Amino acid sequence: MDIEFTNQQRYYKAQKRVKDIKGFYIHLTIYCFIIPIIIFINLEFVPHFHWFWFSVFGWGMGLFFHWLGIFGFGLLGLGKNWEDKKIKEYMNE
Repeated sequence: MDIEFTNQQRYYKAQKRVKDIKGFYIHLTIYCFIIPIIIFINLEFVPHFHWFWFSVFGWGMGLFFHWLGIFGFGLLGLGKNWEDKKIKEYMNE
């Protein structure tokens, strides 16, 4: 019974992970579609002031933190074993 319960927990955890990743890619897709529209509107109607940069950087930071929340520091090279790997690397020099 414990094995079945554990498998069910792992399934739900994997299902949530896939849902989170899908949510990130939807967020990224919407960003890639909307930002060019915002840039076009800005340059068409108020070309002397480029306010679209606020949207690009603000929303871009939100997208980055969303990515960081989903994929973590591991892809930046700062995963759980980062300190141990660095210590071993410096000891081997």
